[in-house]
Amino acid sequence: MEESTGSFGQLAATSKQFVRRLATIGENRLELLAVEVQEERERILHAFLLALGVAAFGLLASLTLTATIVVWLWAWSPVAVLLILTGLYGAAGGCLYQQLTGLLHNWQTLSATLDQLRKDRAGLEQIRE
Repeated sequence: MEESTGSFGQLAATSKQFVRRLATIGENRLELLAVEVQEERERILHAFLLALGVAAFGLLASLTLTATIVVWLWAWSPVAVLLILTGLYGAAGGCLYQQLTGLLHNWQTLSATLDQLRKDRAGLEQIRE
C-alpha cells in the first residue's frame, strides 16, 4: 500500500512540475505577444506619420510644378498640357497603388510569436512520440 501512495505522490509532484512549466511557457509567450503588439503599433504609427508628411509635401510640390508647367506651355495648348499632366499623375498614382497592395499582401504580423508557438508545438509532438 505504501508503494502505491509513494508512486501517487511522485505522480502528483511530476504533474505539478509539468503544470508549472506549462504556465511559465504560456506566460513567456504572452509577454512576447505583448511586446510584438507594442512594436507593431509603434511601427504602424511611424509609417503613417511619414506617409502623411510625404503626401503633404508631395502634394505641394506637384501643385507648384503643375502651375509652372501650365503657365509655361499655355501658349502651345492649354488642354493638351492639362491632359498630359493628368495622365502622368494617374500613372504615378497607379504605380503607388500597386506598391501599396504588394506591401499589404506581404505584411506579416506577430511573426516571432507565431514562429515560437510552432516550435513549441513541434517540441510537444516530439515528446509525445
